Amino acid sequence: MSILLVTSSPRGSASHSTRIATEFADKLVAADPSATLVVRDLVANPLPHIDPDYSTGIYTPVESRTPRQAEVVGVSDAVLEELLAADTIILATGFINFNISSTLKSWVDHVTRSGKSFVYGENGPKGLVTGKKVYIVLASGGIYSEGAAVQMDHAIPYLRSVLGFIGMTDIDVIRIEGVAMGPDTVEAALAKATAKVDAVVTATSERVATAA
Repeated sequence: MSILLVTSSPRGSASHSTRIATEFADKLVAADPSATLVVRDLVANPLPHIDPDYSTGIYTPVESRTPRQAEVVGVSDAVLEELLAADTIILATGFINFNISSTLKSWVDHVTRSGKSFVYGENGPKGLVTGKKVYIVLASGGIYSEGAAVQMDHAIPYLRSVLGFIGMTDIDVIRIEGVAMGPDTVEAALAKATAKVDAVVTATSERVATAA
């Protein structure tokens, strides 16, 4: 198993999404001795936002790119290669103004590339990033999975749409909800998220044991 962990919360060690996602990745590695893990920390190493050099550079032949174009396209190539090499992807983000973090949005922009992660054909666009399992770990101050606030959740619908567009449709969501609603709610949310993580890890351990 090849795992790609992408973290994006600006809250550092206080981030619930980073903590749960990191524990998840570590447990998966422990469950499968053959597993490999690549970590992409978008806070420690933020990706450049899309700019004119990127927008023109991706359509410019390699030998004709300016140094700046080569630099930004090279960054995009690197994160795209990480994605293509993984068969399990864990994306961690806080719920910021009803959507994902801007750092994770930059990652999405770099891996969503015509001719690389999707193509246009006679029947419309076709995703090329297939055969992946994706886990989204989302922490939010309020409750957005049910009730009146569901319509305010633009994070999960967006990620399902854009990841599906490039071919990743096998997506599970692990929510850590209500972390701004008091210590008891935080404890319950973390316990619920950990239980979901442990269920996946147990299934992985059983699968590895059976294969052995």
